[in-house]
Amino acid sequence: MSILTLKESIKAGESILAPGVHDMISVIIADKVGFPALFVGGYGIAASHLGIPDVGIMTFTDILDRVRMISQITTKPIIVDADTGYGSLINLRHAVKSFEKAGASAIQIEDQIFPKRCGHAQGVEVVSVDEMCNRIRVAVDSRNTDNFLIIARTDCRTNLGFDEALRRAEAYSRAGADLIFVESPQTIEEMKKLLKSIDCPMVYKMVPNGDLSKLDSKALALLGFSLVIYPTVSFLSAADAMQSAFNELKTNGIVKKQSLQSFESFSKLIGFEDIYEFEDRWGS
Repeated sequence: MSILTLKESIKAGESILAPGVHDMISVIIADKVGFPALFVGGYGIAASHLGIPDVGIMTFTDILDRVRMISQITTKPIIVDADTGYGSLINLRHAVKSFEKAGASAIQIEDQIFPKRCGHAQGVEVVSVDEMCNRIRVAVDSRNTDNFLIIARTDCRTNLGFDEALRRAEAYSRAGADLIFVESPQTIEEMKKLLKSIDCPMVYKMVPNGDLSKLDSKALALLGFSLVIYPTVSFLSAADAMQSAFNELKTNGIVKKQSLQSFESFSKLIGFEDIYEFEDRWGS
C-alpha cells in the first residue's frame, strides 16, 4: 500500500488496522502477516533501542534512524509517533520534512508539553489549545504533499476530562489535522460522541487490560474509527515469550523445542533463502 492508497482508503471509509512494531524482526513478521499499515511508537522504540521508559529521553534522531531502517524493508505505510515535534516549531518543521523524506506515510503529534512522556504515565501535562493548533498548522504547511497525513492527538482526557478532550478534538480538526486521536476515552458512549461530533477521521489506540480492551478491531471499525492502532502488541508479546524461555532455561537448563520457532523457520523469515539464491547465481 502506498501513502496515496493510505489516504484514499481512509477517505473511502475503510478502517485501517496497524500493529505496533518495535524492532526489525517485528517489522518483518507484521509485513509478512499482511497488515495494511505499521505503527512505530515511541514507547517500544525507547525500550528496544535504548532500554529506557518513554519519558522524553529518546531523541528525534533515535526514532528517525529506526524509521529509515523500517522503510527499507517494507512497502507498507508507516505511521510514526512524532511526540510533540521534539521542541520548538522549527524542530517540528524539521521533523515533518525528515519523516516524510524517510518514507513515513503519516505522523502523530500530540498536545503534551515538551519534553513529553507516555500518555498513560503519571504526570502528563498539556499545552494550550492555541499552541497545539499552531503545531498542527506548521506540520500541515511543512509537508511536501497532502498524501503525508497529520494525526493530531490530545492527551488531556485523564486529567482534564472528556468535555475538554472533545473541545480540543474539534479545535484540532478545524486547524487542519487529517485525523484526530483522543487518548483514553473511558466508555463506548464517549467514543460514539467523539465520532458523531468530530468532522474528521478518527484514530483509536487499543491497549491491553484497559476498560475497553475486549473490543476487537472489527467492533472498532463498525463504530466508525478510520485507523485502529495496537502500539504494544509486538513488544509485550515478545517480552512475555522471552521471559518465559529465559526462566525455563535458567530453571531447567534447557528450553523445550515447542516453545521456540525453529531455527530454519526463523532463517527463512529474515531472508536467508534470498541470500542463498543470490550466491547460487553469482557465487559466494
